[in-house]
Amino acid sequence: MLRRNFIRMLGSTVLVWPALATGQTRKKVWRVAYLYPGSLANPADHAVFDVFRAEMKRLGYVEGQTLIIDDRSAEGKLERLPAFLTELIGLNPDVIVAVTTPAIAAAQRATSTIPIIMAPATDPIGSGFIKSFSHPGANITGMANMVGDSVGKAVELLHTIVPSAKRIAVLTSNNPTHPEQYQLAKTAANTLGLSAVQVVAPTLEDLEAAFERMKQESCDAVFVLGDVTRPTISGLAAKSKLPAVYQSSPFLALGALASYHPKIEAIYVKVAQYVDRIIKGANPADYPVEQPVVFELGVNLKTAAALGITIPDSVLARADRIIE
Repeated sequence: MLRRNFIRMLGSTVLVWPALATGQTRKKVWRVAYLYPGSLANPADHAVFDVFRAEMKRLGYVEGQTLIIDDRSAEGKLERLPAFLTELIGLNPDVIVAVTTPAIAAAQRATSTIPIIMAPATDPIGSGFIKSFSHPGANITGMANMVGDSVGKAVELLHTIVPSAKRIAVLTSNNPTHPEQYQLAKTAANTLGLSAVQVVAPTLEDLEAAFERMKQESCDAVFVLGDVTRPTISGLAAKSKLPAVYQSSPFLALGALASYHPKIEAIYVKVAQYVDRIIKGANPADYPVEQPVVFELGVNLKTAAALGITIPDSVLARADRIIE
């Protein structure tokens, strides 16, 4: 009798155990909204997106199983951001990754409850995204990019590579941080005995007219402020035979003469780590904002040769990336 009861009990245990095991191994599927004002169709920008995805994978998330990333690209049309956010918020994301200041500002207006990761912001305190770096204070945290601190060095780099250039066009867009960035560039140029001309191209459609104005203004070179990638710029610079230095790394492969900026890959590894920490319960109000510690100087020798420019040895010795 005892033996019969024992076998019956053992059989019940075998039947129940798989159900218990299934319940224990079932994992939540986390949802991340990824909003970019530019276009992920640009290979260089998609490569940055892939850095974020790769770090999420390294942290243990599997897309389609424990992670869904809903991405939207505004193709440079900032007016599309609010509609995209309405759509993304309707998908009930656990975290929003907002790429660059325009997307962060739009996300801030759209929600005060869903955690927002800045990826990155140019001036997060001045833009009203956070109260301080150590205690952000609301639902926004993430990375600052310190491009304001690098403007002077980028202008100096342009002067070192093209010392004959005395009149510099500073290309800006509808990015709300650009007026202040232009003033920094102008101050840096004046310090070097150069003059700076602000040339505004709010949208992609305005770029050809912007380069025509550079020609009318007798500009010798162009400094492109950090922004979403607009591939047309590098082609127009080449057509105009204007040496161009950029604050954005994707342009180097697109034909930039040189670039100087925070190392973008390191920023997006950090962005993924922020997402992971928020998912695991960190409060964005108390999770400190970080700034990049690694900056990257890149030069394109093919573009230099096409322009008849010899990159100084001092620049080549400091370069982190060289395209030959």
